[in-house]
Amino acid sequence: MPGPTTALPITIRGLTKKFGSLHALDSVDLDVKSGEFLTLLGPSGSGKTTLLMAIAGFNRPDSGSILFGEKEMILAPPHLREVGMVFQNYALFPHMSVAENVAFPLKLRKIAKAECEQRVEEALNTVQLSELGNRRIDQLSGGQRQRVALARAFVFQPRILLMDEPLSALDKKLREQMQIELKHLHRKLGVTTVYVTHDQREALTMSDRIAVINHGRLQQVDTPEVIYNQPANSFVADFIGESTMLPLKTEENNQLYFDHILVDSVPDQKSSQDWMLVVRPERLFPLSQESIDSDQHLIFKGKVIESVYQGETAFAQVSISEDHQLTVRFGTDASARKFLLEPGDSMELGLNRKDIILIPR
Repeated sequence: MPGPTTALPITIRGLTKKFGSLHALDSVDLDVKSGEFLTLLGPSGSGKTTLLMAIAGFNRPDSGSILFGEKEMILAPPHLREVGMVFQNYALFPHMSVAENVAFPLKLRKIAKAECEQRVEEALNTVQLSELGNRRIDQLSGGQRQRVALARAFVFQPRILLMDEPLSALDKKLREQMQIELKHLHRKLGVTTVYVTHDQREALTMSDRIAVINHGRLQQVDTPEVIYNQPANSFVADFIGESTMLPLKTEENNQLYFDHILVDSVPDQKSSQDWMLVVRPERLFPLSQESIDSDQHLIFKGKVIESVYQGETAFAQVSISEDHQLTVRFGTDASARKFLLEPGDSMELGLNRKDIILIPR
């Protein structure tokens, strides 16, 4: 199996693709590091699949550059790019067995029979399907088909692996299980991987870095922790995780307020901008009778609109002003049950000042 030294970096510069008047890709610059797992994340129509297909060679950009290592690939056809590809529908051959599907890329490359059989055996063992080589595709579960597609994608030892929403057809439990297995597989293979999804939790779970894309433009490229805790703009803050954005007013001495609550000072060198406070439900906490240090916390007072029990967690929607609501999520153990309030009940919420996230409006 290929190791980390075989991986190639991808360098994209000025990539543009138009469909009529629509910019599917708008001067995209992106660096994918050798051996990393990078996820292209965005809503439907954002350009993420167009970008992946441009890397694979299945669509031709109008302008720009795509380098694999130091080699320009913008005009190279797909079969000369030597990338492994896993499609959303797996694209397996129903008339072939599991082993024959996995062997297909090797036969195209005229690999000797003995070596072909060895590589297929190793690939099936890697995806834990070593006993199913003779099975027909229609005898497999969805998760098993996904593993066959993966084995076929890496059996010829590509240095770049591309995946287009390969888990979207699986049920929630299996999907979450396969996310971890894919992460382990990537670590084992060491191949540069570009993964497309619209599922932000999936991206946070699996990625070394995430490239958030919308309307053909990259909004932010960074680690999952930075993307979640330091979103670059309102689109990223809203798309990644649950959040409420509260508009802030700039008062004298560049102090930022929500209603009469002092939130923070304007970030350095950016006093001319308007700002919003991003509030994550899990960072809020319901206040009980004991007091907290208001210098270290923001305190929001409101009334419960809705309270919903979801098993291991519950959440409440709390109206804190005529135009604004906050959502708070908390556990449902014995100590937290007192916060399962009814609509109309008063509720106070705390937010540690260390958890304040400010973004330009």
